[in-house]
Amino acid sequence: MKIVYLGSGEFGIKCLNALRQSSHTLAFIVTQPPQPAGRGRKERPTPVAEWAMKNSITFIETDNINTPEVIKEISSYEPDLLLVIAFGRKIGGDLIQLPAKGAINVHASLLPKYRGAAPINWAIINGEKQTGISIITLAEKMDAGLICAQAKTDIGADETAGELHDRLATMAAPLLMKTLDKIADGSIVYTEQDDSEATPAPKLKKSDGFLDFNESAEFLARKIRGLWPWPGASAVYVSKKSGRSLRVAIAMAEQVETAHPAGSAAGMLDENLNVICGDGALKITKIKPAGSAIMTFEDFVNGRATQPGDLFTKVNN
Repeated sequence: MKIVYLGSGEFGIKCLNALRQSSHTLAFIVTQPPQPAGRGRKERPTPVAEWAMKNSITFIETDNINTPEVIKEISSYEPDLLLVIAFGRKIGGDLIQLPAKGAINVHASLLPKYRGAAPINWAIINGEKQTGISIITLAEKMDAGLICAQAKTDIGADETAGELHDRLATMAAPLLMKTLDKIADGSIVYTEQDDSEATPAPKLKKSDGFLDFNESAEFLARKIRGLWPWPGASAVYVSKKSGRSLRVAIAMAEQVETAHPAGSAAGMLDENLNVICGDGALKITKIKPAGSAIMTFEDFVNGRATQPGDLFTKVNN
């Protein structure tokens, strides 16, 4: 089949590599324009644009894929199929209906659960034990198309969103190749989603990472894993001795059982330097102070003479 790829994110790169080595033809790529990135906020091409340049694949960058001009350019390649992975823009019906064999999407959840932009993060935050990959047809309603194929995997007890992202991206490639072959030879079987079982996975904002230590340690430990590496789980560290404050991102922490000492408050460090929560406590193992590299909590403590009674508070903005 002749395939046009629509995508922007790193998640699809392993699928692109597999597609290049398959019997199918990658004819053209559409991706988003360069975005500001890093400390200097310098514009950088999407991972897919960088891949296309490295592999000498013709591509365009556009903010609106549904314009007549873009649709005409895609149509000129006479694609049999559109393949959409982490594109980040809504694709209109005119484009979906353009190829003879339609359009499919690779999504990082077991649909209909976790429809939306951040399925990996929300699966971890919500304490799911399993997740996976779904390959579906594109539909007018987001992530609601017919299921072509699925693959399941357990979520590791200490797995972060970044680690799960990379593992699911690896899982997706062979599943996609099998699915493309079945679409090509007409043996694909489609299954409808049960909309009554659908759950949302909305796009994350930086404020989603502002930790509230009145919540349970169990929930906060999941949230920290589910938000790493982006947007990160943030708090403000306040030294009892100096009164100085410092914004930090907590990269790794685990729930510990502890009795709350008299006079303690949520966010306060106990005698073992665990953070007291609304229920239980958090033992921080890795932390990233603003403007510094990620470090062990032990190094953080030694560098700041951290002591019981110091406080972690919620970020205000």
